[in-house]
Parts: sequence; C-alpha cells; structure tokens
Amino acid sequence: MSSGAVVRAWRPGLPGVVEVLHAHFPSHAYPTHTHDAWTVLIVDEGAVRYDLDHREHGLAQAQVSLLPPHVPHDGRSVLPQGFRKRVLYLAPDRLGDGLIGAAVDQPEYVDPLLRHRIHQLHGVLKNGQEDLEAQSRLTLIEERLGQHLRRQVVDPPDRRDTGVAVELRELLDANVTNGLTLEDAAKVVHAHPAHLVRAFSREYGMPPHRYLTGRRVDLARRYLLDGHPAAEVATLAGFYDQSHLNRHFRKLLGVTPASFVKP
Repeated sequence: MSSGAVVRAWRPGLPGVVEVLHAHFPSHAYPTHTHDAWTVLIVDEGAVRYDLDHREHGLAQAQVSLLPPHVPHDGRSVLPQGFRKRVLYLAPDRLGDGLIGAAVDQPEYVDPLLRHRIHQLHGVLKNGQEDLEAQSRLTLIEERLGQHLRRQVVDPPDRRDTGVAVELRELLDANVTNGLTLEDAAKVVHAHPAHLVRAFSREYGMPPHRYLTGRRVDLARRYLLDGHPAAEVATLAGFYDQSHLNRHFRKLLGVTPASFVKP
C-alpha cells in the first residue's frame, strides 16, 4: 500500500450509484486507466493534476470534476503532502453516451451549489439511513451535471480509425474474465493485430492489455464490495491468482484489496 494511504469504499443502496469512494493518498499516483462509470470527484484537501484523453487538467477544492466512462485518465497530487478526495461512481446510463464528448472537453466546474450538493449526498450515503433524501439529492446533482454538459459545444466526431478501436473495446468488455488473444480479436474485427493495437492505443491512450487489466480491477472492486473474499475475487475477476490481483489492484488504487474494503 502507498505509505499512509487510507481508502473506504462501499456500494450504497441507491440506484444509479455503483460505488462510493473516500480516500486519502499522501503519495499514490494513479497510472492511466478507465472506468465503466461516470466519475464525480471532489477534493477535500490538496489538489490533483490529471491527464484526460491526452490533455492535462487540474482539480482544486473549489471545483467538481466529472470524468466520463471509458476515457483514459491518470491522477497525481500537486502538493507534496498528497490529497484527500471523495468520489461517486454513477452508472453509465445516468447521464448518457451523447454527453461524453462534452465531459472530455470540460471535465471541471466551479459551481459552489453543485459541490455542496455532492458533499451533502456523501453525508447521507455515509449515514445510510435516508433513502428518499439520497434519491432526491442525486436527482438534483444529475440535473445540474446535465445542464453543465449540455452547455458545452461538442466537436464533430474525430475521423481517426475509431471503428476498429471501439469494436476491440466491445470485445474486451465482453470477455473481461475469460480474456481473448489478439489473434482471435483480429479475426473478429477483420484487422491486422498490429493495426488493432495501434488504433486502440491511439483512441484510448493505452494498449488493449492495460485496458483489460483496468476493467478486471473494476470488476474486482464490485465483487469485494459484494462481500466476496479476496482469494475468490481474483478468479471471479479474471486474474491468475490472488498475488496477481494484489499487484494490479495496488498499482491502480494504492491499496490492497483487503484494505479497500476494511471498515
């Protein structure tokens, strides 16, 4: 685990929120990865710098960051003492695929009301006893996020070879636990394996194998939050063994699977 890192994660009983994460990272830096959910992030201490789709961004305590599904990003502290953050992971259909481009163009918002509402929702979810209040607060947050996104001018689609990359991503998503060889993927997509790797890396900012590992870590998080033991989670999520899971989980999140769900 990163020295002094403290992470608490859980799955609330609130439809639309697939995970809540509270973390303090004195030194951890996230490598490039993706999520299959919308990431709503606020920073409570310190400041964060991150690259999203090859562009650098920064997040301070007064801002809210919204990272879209399937778009590569990393994360690191601006200050030597690290940072403290709270995150809501929203199901991908809560805001819609059509708004992903707008979120890539502008992922941070200086909106005190939105930030305060997110802070309030975290408090309700931490308490876990007020379902209607949680639903109401989430509805207002999603409405305001949607307003921000729809104000953005969405550029025309990039005419790079996105089709091949998207097809490969869909194949990887369909084979997270079983995996697949590059040769088999190339046969399905009807493209040379080398072209597949180049197209995917250009589109998503990482090679296919790293994307698949990140998806497996995401899946492992879900199983851990459902109460499965780490040794069982390794197999369920597609890792060779618990050591394999621990290595990638710690690299991505800065803590071991056991620490991730520790009360």
